[in-house]
Amino acid sequence: MSETDYYKILGLNKNASEENIKKSYRKLAMKYHPDHSKGNKSAEEQFKKISEAYAVLSDKEKRKQYDTFGATGFQQRFSQEDIFKGFEFDNIFSELFGKTRNFSGRGNGMRFSFGGGTPFDSYKKQQQARPKGTDLVYELPLTLEEVATGTSKTVSYQHQGRSEKITVKIPKGMISGKKLRVADKGDPGPYGGPPGDLYIQSKVLGDKVYDSKGYNLYMHKEIKLSEALLGSSISIPTLSKKELSLKIPPGTKHKTKMRLAGHGLPHMHSKGKGDLYVYINITMPVKLTKKQKMLIEQLAETGL
Repeated sequence: MSETDYYKILGLNKNASEENIKKSYRKLAMKYHPDHSKGNKSAEEQFKKISEAYAVLSDKEKRKQYDTFGATGFQQRFSQEDIFKGFEFDNIFSELFGKTRNFSGRGNGMRFSFGGGTPFDSYKKQQQARPKGTDLVYELPLTLEEVATGTSKTVSYQHQGRSEKITVKIPKGMISGKKLRVADKGDPGPYGGPPGDLYIQSKVLGDKVYDSKGYNLYMHKEIKLSEALLGSSISIPTLSKKELSLKIPPGTKHKTKMRLAGHGLPHMHSKGKGDLYVYINITMPVKLTKKQKMLIEQLAETGL
């Protein structure tokens, strides 16, 4: 998947201040604005790129998400519509340049009129006239261990009669039903419209030890009758290959559900984990030895 370096597009480093981001965008916007580069397709494309970069980096929350998850992770979480959501072109250009602004270069007067619209108005109209292609959904099987730790997967899918392969980074906590968006990997749009997207949808595979529901894990553990009556400590395995000690209180009943907080699956794109629930199953002996039978009979005489 292609990486989009918004800082590089604006000629900045990652520590750039808000003021420097604004100054860089203003300089580049004047250079590549469609009113100045009419008919220059390369300049128009560059103008779209710098405007997208500014829409992200000028928004504190979007910039934080971009810095945290990187270009690929950000593109998987934000569509073009999400990126420009809340981005008021009229206000931005009015703030940077004024509604109508005169620019001069080496004595030659050049006038850029924004005319009350935005530089993307014509682009939006073109996109609306050209329908977007169909999105594709690829169901990706994942083990619980892969969901717990994250992984990379090479996905091979059929697209327009041919096999295509892409490598995707699977984040921790991608439980069943969660999706990753791979932009522009869907079907092409009719009449030259933009292509659809490819969505990687997780399907968690069954496991010999654990059941899962959301971010929580469930397992069954067998204990002896004596352990249930007298109390005990038992060892519980986790997905991280650790062994936890679980205390069984005296008098524990059959099918008691006990909770180990924070030992489930990690939440996707956020801190925290689900829980691990252990169902206690008390094993009843099928056949008693003579000694066991004698002791049980003695216990019965005590009223137990």
